Amino acid sequence: MTRIPEPDQTPLGPAYEGRLLDRPDDEVVDQGASFDMRTLVSRRNVLGIVGLGAGAVALAACAPQTAASTATATATATPSATATATASATPTATAAAAAYASEEIPQETNGPYPADGTNGVDVLNQSGIVRSDIRSSLDGGATAEGVPLTFTFTLSDLANGNAAYAGAAVYVWHCDAAGLYSMYSDAVIDETYLRGIQVADAQGQVTFTTIVPGCYTGRWTHIHFEVYPDAASATNVSNQIATSQVAFPQDMLDAVYALDTYPGSARNLAQIGSLSNDNVFSDGWDLEMGTFTGDPSTGYVGTLAVAIDATTQASVSSPGGGGGSRP
Repeated sequence: MTRIPEPDQTPLGPAYEGRLLDRPDDEVVDQGASFDMRTLVSRRNVLGIVGLGAGAVALAACAPQTAASTATATATATPSATATATASATPTATAAAAAYASEEIPQETNGPYPADGTNGVDVLNQSGIVRSDIRSSLDGGATAEGVPLTFTFTLSDLANGNAAYAGAAVYVWHCDAAGLYSMYSDAVIDETYLRGIQVADAQGQVTFTTIVPGCYTGRWTHIHFEVYPDAASATNVSNQIATSQVAFPQDMLDAVYALDTYPGSARNLAQIGSLSNDNVFSDGWDLEMGTFTGDPSTGYVGTLAVAIDATTQASVSSPGGGGGSRP
């Protein structure tokens, strides 16, 4: 038989464990929810609850963990990096692992649309140009549409034992899905999208969130980039220590250019035929070909290892060289 607690008689009336009964004429067990909650959180019961929790933690710590339980805990606590990369084109640790190139990146033209001060306009000193997501204009203007691309450059310094080039700055720019360059092409001359600067981390890596570029007449699909020794020097093109371009594989471009978002790109790419016919990549592209994973529906993750020798002369070609026809 369960023993029913007996109330204590106090000068103020019946009480239980020092608390006056809400219903003096009823038994302790019939005092209602409010009284029960006050009893539950009494000091003695709180200590008992804490003790129980500590015991449970101790038992959990002593219990052997199976591979399945560990995997479940990890999956619950931390989102899957692989799933995130697939869904949003965010680079995983594997995709963006620091793998340094052993040969110096070829020096290429900065083309006719650099906006680095060599051809009419200069974006390098504009507020907000240091950014990772370059899809929108700096002043909150238009946002470039296209297949998402997250691209990571891994920089190394050949003059320093090919170590990670931490602190170096990379300025990137490329055309939009219609083959137009912001700040130059008439339809987007007031936009500044698809341009940005990032500073390399301890592994020499910089990552940009952008879109797959379109293909305009006369040039194979590409991304331009300039490398500077540091962020402070990335305000004047004369300080650049490397200027080059990223090439794209044809099978990837064929899949992307089948989309309506890229009008004319499939035709323009077919007219060039192959990388060997491009006026920039025709002399070789092994060191400039990006590595890509993904698909047109979820986006792509791309990487390129870039080795730089700052002790060699890095010249800037005259504007217009190797740019193809005006988009």
